[in-house]
Amino acid sequence: MGEMNVRLAFAIIASAGFSAFQHGYNTGVLNAPQGVMTKWLQMDALPNANKTVDPNDEPTVTSIWAVAVSIYCVGGMIGGVITGVLADRFGRKGSLLMNNALVFLGAGLEGGSYYANSSEMLIVGRLLIGINSGLNAGLAPMYLSEISPVSLRGSIGTVYQLVITITIVLSQVLGLSSVLGTSTRWSLLLALPLLPAVLQCAALPFCPDSPHYLLFNKGNDKGATKALSWLRGGADVNSEMEEMHQEAEKTKIRKKVTVRELFRNRQLRVPLITAAVVMLAQQLSGINAVIFFSTDIFYKAGLSQSTAQYATLGMGAMNVLMTVISLVLVEIAGRKTLLLIGFVGMLLCTVALTVASLFTSIVWVSYVSIALVILFVVMFAVGPGSIPWFLVTELFNQSARPAATAVAVTVNWTANFIVGLSFLPLSLLLGSYVFVIFAVLQFLFILFIYYKVPETKNKTIEEITAMFRQHL
Repeated sequence: MGEMNVRLAFAIIASAGFSAFQHGYNTGVLNAPQGVMTKWLQMDALPNANKTVDPNDEPTVTSIWAVAVSIYCVGGMIGGVITGVLADRFGRKGSLLMNNALVFLGAGLEGGSYYANSSEMLIVGRLLIGINSGLNAGLAPMYLSEISPVSLRGSIGTVYQLVITITIVLSQVLGLSSVLGTSTRWSLLLALPLLPAVLQCAALPFCPDSPHYLLFNKGNDKGATKALSWLRGGADVNSEMEEMHQEAEKTKIRKKVTVRELFRNRQLRVPLITAAVVMLAQQLSGINAVIFFSTDIFYKAGLSQSTAQYATLGMGAMNVLMTVISLVLVEIAGRKTLLLIGFVGMLLCTVALTVASLFTSIVWVSYVSIALVILFVVMFAVGPGSIPWFLVTELFNQSARPAATAVAVTVNWTANFIVGLSFLPLSLLLGSYVFVIFAVLQFLFILFIYYKVPETKNKTIEEITAMFRQHL
C-alpha cells in the first residue's frame, strides 16, 4: 500500500464511501422493520388512501409491500441504463454530486410517507433511491478505477463492496426494535441516507475529477496533470501521464463507443460478455437465497427470535471481515483466482446445504447448516462479492468504459430483480431442492471464469486488450 496517501484516501471516501452507503443501506433497510411497516400500511396508509380498504385484506398489504421492496431494483436498472450518458456528459465526479438530488427527493419522500400516511410516497421514494443506487454502482467504481495506481486498483476497487457490506449490517442494527425499528421511528430509519448525501456534497467538491476523464473527454492536459498530481500527493506523475497520453493517441482514431457498437464490434463484444456474465454470476450465485433462508435455519437450530436476529447480524459482520481480507488478497492472489476460490467454496456449501436440509430433524445437522450458511457468505465475500463491481472498468479503455459499465450494471440489477421476484415461488414449488438450481448455475459460472475471464492484476488496459485479441 506504498502508493496510498491522505489525498487519495480522502477521494476514495468522498466518492465511493458515501455512494456505497446509499447502495448498501437502502438494500437492507426494509428487512428489520417489515413487521411494523406492514402494520402501518394495513392500519393507516391504505385506509387513508381508500376508505373502502379492509384493514384485514392481507393480500393487498402484501402486494403493496412487495412493490415497495422490488421497485428499488427497478430503479437500479434505470440508473444502470443512464450511467454511461451521465458519466460522459457531466464527468464521474459531477455525476456523483448530481446524483445526491435523488437522495434528497427519495429519502425525503420515504421519511415523509409516515406523516402523510401515504404508501405512494414510500414507493416513489424507493424508486428514486433505487435510481440513485444504480448510478452509484456504475459511477463510483468507474471513478475509483480511474484515480487508482495500477498496483492498488483491485484493493481500491474493493472498497465499494466493503462499504456496502458495512452499511447493510448498519441498516440491520438500526432497524432493530430496540433502536429505530419501531412503529413511530421507522421514518427516521428511512430518512437517514440524507446525512451521507450532505457529507458527500460537502466533501467531493474538494476532490478533482478523474484525470482520465479530463484528458480523454475534455482534452484538458493541464487539468489532468494537476488532478493526477493531487491524487498522488505531489509525487512525480510524468510516467503515468505518458501512459495516459499513449492511450489517448490510440483513442483519437476511434470514435466514441456506443452501446450498439459494444455488441456489433467483436473486439468489444467479448469483454462485454465477460463482464456481463461475471455480474450475472454475482447475483445468480444464490447469495440472496442463502441469506433469506438463514433466519429459518437459525430457528430450526433452536435459536430464539432475538438470538436469530443477532446471529444474522453476526453473519453480516463476518461478511464485512472477509471483504476487508479480500481487499488485501486481491492484489496478492489476483482477481480470477479469488473468483474461482469463492465460487468453488459456494458450490460445495450449496450442495452440503441441500443435503443437510433433508435431515433438519437431527439437531446436530441444524447446527452444521448454520456453519454452512456462514461459510457460504465467507466464500462470497472472498471474491464474488467485490470483484465484479470493478472488473468491468478494467476490461475496457476510456472510450468504451462508460457504455460497458452501463450495460454491466443494468445486467446486475436486472438479475437481482429476477432473483427477488422468482425465488419465493420457486422455493414454495421445490422446497429445499431450490438450491440445486443455484448449484448448477455456480458450476457453469466456474467453468466460464476458468476458461474465459483473464487475470487483470497489475496489467494496463493495453495489456488486457491484447489478451482478448489473442483469443479472438
